Amino acid sequence: MSVRDAAIRVLQEAGGPLHAKEIAKRLLAKKLWQTSGKTPAATVAARLYMDIKKNGDKSPFVLVGSQTFGLRELGAKPPACAAPGAAGGSPAEPSSSPKLSEEPQIKASAKVYSFVEAAEKVLEQFGNKRPMHFRDITKKALEQGWLDTEGQTPDATMGAQIYTAIKRAQRRGEQPRFVQHGKGVFGLSKWMGHGLSYEIEQHNRQVRQALRKRLLGLKPKEFEDLIGLLLVEMGFEDIEVVGRTGDGGIDVRATLVVGDVIRIRMAIQAKKWKIGNNVQTPDVQRVRGSLGTHDHGLIITTSDFSPGARREAERTDAVPVALMNGEQLVLLLTEHEVGVTRRSHEMLEIDEHDHRVPGKD
Repeated sequence: MSVRDAAIRVLQEAGGPLHAKEIAKRLLAKKLWQTSGKTPAATVAARLYMDIKKNGDKSPFVLVGSQTFGLRELGAKPPACAAPGAAGGSPAEPSSSPKLSEEPQIKASAKVYSFVEAAEKVLEQFGNKRPMHFRDITKKALEQGWLDTEGQTPDATMGAQIYTAIKRAQRRGEQPRFVQHGKGVFGLSKWMGHGLSYEIEQHNRQVRQALRKRLLGLKPKEFEDLIGLLLVEMGFEDIEVVGRTGDGGIDVRATLVVGDVIRIRMAIQAKKWKIGNNVQTPDVQRVRGSLGTHDHGLIITTSDFSPGARREAERTDAVPVALMNGEQLVLLLTEHEVGVTRRSHEMLEIDEHDHRVPGKD
């Protein structure tokens, strides 16, 4: 059972508002929810607060005090001092509301971030240019309301996401935004700003820029064939480069295979457009109109997408159309070594354990 559903049941049984600490205590006691996290009350408060923030008056929850939640169906109302119309506002704490000194406060946030984005934001604002353990990063991100997750082990997810982000950036020839300083401890690479890794990133950035310019010099058929080759490397099967004979401007048809279990048929349009000549809303609509019953759309361009095109692609009442801009295309090409060659160089270090060479005096 999710925290949301379990909290609804607990509040219904209570018949009135409860503090996040008490809600978490009853969830665990009734075995409605399990977590290995060290701050279950903070996790509960974050989940309920984000539900209010995302759904407004349609949320079943009402924030009636500091980390104190009630159910709308039971007549719970926000304090009179809350901002007008803001069911999830930040009211002053009533004198009768319980305190939670050992649990962090959940603060309002203008935006919910991915784990990686939240980690970067935490390190920037609270790291003081010093590495932090992923558990501390997760705790701080939840306090700030920057994460909205139903996972029972958000700290483990955070650690895995940061580590994966480092490895993926390395495969792409990018300087990772994070640096691992020890087991589970991470900092930001931009805190360094110099050294060999910085010089390598500067070189690789120039290579990526040159690759993007080279894409613009390809003939249409060459560009479509390149996209087909990239799709092979990414795990697509049944790839058919349709080209100008395609319907609705579809250039490539392929099947995305995930773990030999999931098969998604994709209709892909490849647009080799100059940087600045962005894909517009009607382009997305035309691709969507050409999709078959079970097709998913994908537009790949060397340029970028207008805000309207992005909104159109993400419409919840229509078949989604995935978008890949020029920067993302180049990153995937470098990650899968299509059009680039990855070279490694050996580095020498003093072997402090080799006693054949005298050490320092």
